[in-house]
Amino acid sequence: MNYNFYIGITAAVLTSTAFLPQVLKVRRTRHTKDLSIVMYVTFTIGVALWTIYGVILGEWPIILANSFTLLLSGYLLYLKTKFG
Repeated sequence: MNYNFYIGITAAVLTSTAFLPQVLKVRRTRHTKDLSIVMYVTFTIGVALWTIYGVILGEWPIILANSFTLLLSGYLLYLKTKFG
């Protein structure tokens, strides 16, 4: 059995879905004052680069996890710029 695969998938699911509560809270409250724009810009660029890296390697766990995280962090960044 390939435990590395299951460890990778579990890590991908946990780290990607970790943003979901923040996205839902900001969407509900429209309160973004405490979110750091610098952190989200930096993080979103980093996740985009991880996604590209996964594409280069052809590694679907990296591609899928980071694509999902990119959507969530990009959406939070959008909400931050919209609601200030």
